[in-house]
Amino acid sequence: MNTAVRNIIFWVVMAAFALVIWAVVRSNTGERVRDLTFTEFTTEVGKDNVRDVTITGTDVTGTFKKDSAKFKTTIPANYPDLYKTLEEKNVNVIIKDNSGNSWMAYAANALPILLLLGLWIFFMRQMQTGGNKALSFGKSRARLLSSQQKKVTFKDVAGVEEAKEELQEIIEFLREPQKFQKLGGRIPKGVILIGPPGTGKTLLARAIAGEANVPFFSISGSDFVEMFVGVGASRVRDLFEQGKKNAPCIVFIDEIDAVGRHRGAGLGGGHDEREQTLNQLLVEMDGFESNEGVILIAATNRPDVLDPALMRPGRFDRRVVVPRPDVGGREAILKVHTKKIPLSEDVDISVLARGTPGFSGADRANLVNEAALLAARQNRKQVVMVDFEYSKDKVLMGAERKSMILSDEEKRNTAYHEAGHALVAFIVPYADPLHKVTIIPRGMALGVTMQLPVDDKHTYTRDYLESQLAIMMGGRAAEEIFLKKVTTGAGNDIEQATELARRMVCDFGMSGLGPLAFGKNQQEIFLGRDLATQRDFSDDTAIKIDQEVKKFVMTGYHKANEVLTEHREALVRIAEALLEREVIDAAEVKMLMEGKTLPERVRIEPPKPPQPETTEVLKPQATPGLPGRERTQPA
Repeated sequence: MNTAVRNIIFWVVMAAFALVIWAVVRSNTGERVRDLTFTEFTTEVGKDNVRDVTITGTDVTGTFKKDSAKFKTTIPANYPDLYKTLEEKNVNVIIKDNSGNSWMAYAANALPILLLLGLWIFFMRQMQTGGNKALSFGKSRARLLSSQQKKVTFKDVAGVEEAKEELQEIIEFLREPQKFQKLGGRIPKGVILIGPPGTGKTLLARAIAGEANVPFFSISGSDFVEMFVGVGASRVRDLFEQGKKNAPCIVFIDEIDAVGRHRGAGLGGGHDEREQTLNQLLVEMDGFESNEGVILIAATNRPDVLDPALMRPGRFDRRVVVPRPDVGGREAILKVHTKKIPLSEDVDISVLARGTPGFSGADRANLVNEAALLAARQNRKQVVMVDFEYSKDKVLMGAERKSMILSDEEKRNTAYHEAGHALVAFIVPYADPLHKVTIIPRGMALGVTMQLPVDDKHTYTRDYLESQLAIMMGGRAAEEIFLKKVTTGAGNDIEQATELARRMVCDFGMSGLGPLAFGKNQQEIFLGRDLATQRDFSDDTAIKIDQEVKKFVMTGYHKANEVLTEHREALVRIAEALLEREVIDAAEVKMLMEGKTLPERVRIEPPKPPQPETTEVLKPQATPGLPGRERTQPA
């Protein structure tokens, strides 16, 4: 039955339903009709109490003389004496032909059945359309990728070459299984993609769908669990049944941590719906029944909360780590995202790649998009390098808050505070090179000092961390030395410095207490966060920890004081330049340190602020600012 026929039937039933409702309402609101037996009718006629009657076959309706009330009754088919009696009593008689009303009688008898049928069709139609599907809530919501959809291939994925190689093998397994099986190899049952947010896990899965000539089912982990008990497990069963029917195929579950968390980790314990769904998933992946040809690919950025039974070989045979890209990967990602964007000749992709360490693929896509939007607002036909520089600042620190008006005193406080950070960052050894200093309010920050790592850092030395502590305390030290007062501007700096010092003592074993770890985080997997720190040391050790933390912070503070006192004139020049220009870069800071006069700056088209020169340095790593001058953490 096609859609047009179904629609016609639907509207006919709805019309009949409306007629029934109208008839019922009319009968309830109309004049009351008295139902008489034949004996009562003849008696009333004999009493000369009947004014008129209408005879239709064997049905009789009429009106009384006394109160003009209406009545109805049924008479025998052959009863000629009735007409004689009516004539004697001078009753007005109207006779109607009932041959054309027989179909109405049949329709009236069939109407209740049609009404029930119409209601059932209407209910089914509502339940099965519009995405409700209330009668099929136990069915899987996995979507089968169609051939008409735009395909993503491995050419559209860059910066994760090792992960691509691992997944390319999966596609080869599906295309030529006999090549591996003849040597006794077994196709992996599952592959889990692990990595930080925005690194391209879902994009890799879409690329697999585009490369593999097999059915590809995709579903989110949150699509399994509903308010009804047993729905999640039912959907898991249906998902794998669909997979078996279409084998060989790939099933992709995004954000699997929604259903794969540790069992027994819920508050209060208990066998909840989520655990039942996970149990069914475990059985389907590696139970008594085999799922040959069905490869499960999952993605998560929280592998620490997944159940160990789910992560074991035989279920997820391979773990593919999708990390943040290195310099070469960043450049390849930028080339992918800038393929369709007209670039000016001054745009150097390699400089942008080296200048954004720690950026994920999603961060880089956002950077390119913001640059393109900025160029469009300026009515440019091409995206220039300054657009990328401005967009990088926007992605890192937020948009400029031009409507935020600071008093001259607050502006001066901010300038000296940031100048203190910048000068210490420029002088102390082991620190990342200075990149830019600004007192323009951006996002939640009133001012920011940005540093650029020379390369990607995976571990940090004690010397580097001690330099970071000195840089963090540079703002407070500058306030005390030059403004002769302290402000709340250093609140965020002090908080982060204290946290870093505590980690150096308790986690990294860099203090005089030796290479020991103090305190253990109590993690509640169900909540996905650390609830508290378990104290596994004595009160005497706690006092020593506090002393070591204070020692680290105060050493950094004294170091910052020493640097600022030695270079007083340079700090004043930097602060005054900030008050005048609002933004200065590393080259200008160097000129001010040497006592040189800054050249006139060529301003960018309004309404944007002046932009610094493009330098071949790396990702801004903001150092502390005023409260609310929140800085970007190291990559």
